[in-house]
Amino acid sequence: MKGFIEFVRKQGVVGLAIGFIVGSATGVVVNSLVNDLINPLIGLIIQTKNLNNLVFHVGKATFSYGNFISVVINFLIILAVVYFIFKVLKLEKLDVEEEED
Repeated sequence: MKGFIEFVRKQGVVGLAIGFIVGSATGVVVNSLVNDLINPLIGLIIQTKNLNNLVFHVGKATFSYGNFISVVINFLIILAVVYFIFKVLKLEKLDVEEEED
């Protein structure tokens, strides 16, 4: 991990691009986790087949609160992963300028 941190620190834009790609891939994995595992578990608890089908109607308007719950869960998991990686890899020290010899 130390080598990866030094690489990102020294490469700048290239490191940022790699971080963006890894972040996008993480989003896809978390989205699958939420849709394929967490939503069905919540559906079992509240007795529905698909959490995304939970809606309520007010007049002609339809509110998809099940989909909103899925998106919030997805966001919270991504937030937790980013926070965990940031703290474990100590990325807050990434922008520290090197001292001249």
